Amino acid sequence: MPSPRPASLHPESIHPESTHPEPIHPVDESRPIGRILLFGIQHVLVMAATPISAIFLMSATLRLDPGLTVNLLSAAFLLSGIGSLIQSLGPWKFGPRLPFVMLPGGAPLILFLAIAEQHGLPTATGAVIITAAFYFVVLPVFSRLLAFFPALVIGTMIVIVGVNLVKVGALLVTGRPGQPGFADTTNLLLGLATIGFTVAFYWLFTGMLRQLAVMLGLIAGTVLAFALGAVDAGPAAEGGLLSMPQLLPFGSPQFNLLAALPLMLYSLASMAEATGQTVINAEAVGKEIDKRADVPKTIRGDALTSLFGGFFGLPLMVTSGENIGIVRVTGVRSRYVTAAAGVVLIAIGFLAPITRAISIVPSAVVGGTAMVVFAVITVLGVQMLGRADLDRHTNTFICAVAIALGLLPILIPGVYGGFPPSVRILLESGVAVGAFVAAVLNILFHHVRPRLTRKPPPAAVPAQAQADAEPEAGEPAPAQHH
Repeated sequence: MPSPRPASLHPESIHPESTHPEPIHPVDESRPIGRILLFGIQHVLVMAATPISAIFLMSATLRLDPGLTVNLLSAAFLLSGIGSLIQSLGPWKFGPRLPFVMLPGGAPLILFLAIAEQHGLPTATGAVIITAAFYFVVLPVFSRLLAFFPALVIGTMIVIVGVNLVKVGALLVTGRPGQPGFADTTNLLLGLATIGFTVAFYWLFTGMLRQLAVMLGLIAGTVLAFALGAVDAGPAAEGGLLSMPQLLPFGSPQFNLLAALPLMLYSLASMAEATGQTVINAEAVGKEIDKRADVPKTIRGDALTSLFGGFFGLPLMVTSGENIGIVRVTGVRSRYVTAAAGVVLIAIGFLAPITRAISIVPSAVVGGTAMVVFAVITVLGVQMLGRADLDRHTNTFICAVAIALGLLPILIPGVYGGFPPSVRILLESGVAVGAFVAAVLNILFHHVRPRLTRKPPPAAVPAQAQADAEPEAGEPAPAQHH
């Protein structure tokens, strides 16, 4: 009698999942390392202007010496890379495992500069560290409020974010009104030509080259700038090979809760913005997420990176919405691409020649590329609003009021100039104002008002009166009079 085959060899013992594995979502899909690195470099080239401009603004405002400026620039690239790795790879409870890149700049930078000018750089550094810890304290409460951020609120906020970013990109091309060189024809030509190159590459190419249209457009714009003599390549050849970020460049931090208060208040708006960016990022890559679980992971990643950054003299680090536009334009959804961008950013932080080479790309070329990428974010916000039931007049009204108040400080800078500095800093953040107004109006109209206008149930009949009215068992019921 032949011995039976081992159970493991019986066909019916093979688990069906072993022959038909679950398909991998494009977000979690790994690609050949060369392609991932190339796409990651594209993210870096488009977004490198943000840490560069942020540090240069810090240097000019606070009159820092060149050595300290280079040190801070190195730290900005290093922490941007670390933060991008945290958000993209999602270790433990940090990072949503979505294609995110982290950068300094924006409202946190302005608040940092305001605190530094009023209280000194050590106090500004302490304020960043306090605010990073504040994130962790407030997060459990904030996560319970996420139910009040439906598509109507988040879509409104994303539209405001997109419009604000398009303006930021446009100012890189035109310069600021009233300043020397505003609307210089050469810069306008470079910005518009970069957009034209990007469109041409996207129209001409297919496959991988089409996905690289943003980077190719930026490179073509830079080549044109060289041809027009609009690039000074001298600084790229100066200096050493390695740069090492310095710990506590402004000395030991000083902790002042009152001085840190504006930054702590902003962190609440930052959490709302991180909510919107997490949701819209997930939609851009077609991945379903649980807001209650994944949004706190994004915020924890922001907090942890900001905590590290504070010890290197940097302002708050935040997840960037800019790269969402790149993901949508290129169609490359893998989070390993932004992880590769994080590795490239870390390498740039230590390799001084690369930092200097990126810094010579004309701002007008970067601005032209940024305008296209940032406008995509506005379109994503409009798409989300399309699912927010705007046929209902109440939702249209909420969206209209929030967009009007959110765009006011963006379209008319300085409108709140007569307010106290601490109040002005918050009001001048159009994204924060728009998110706050949309959330409050949504609560008032969709949660509070229905309860106030709900008709009370009919008054209960007292038990004794009901007993008197009902006949005892065996008695005839009272006659009905018509």
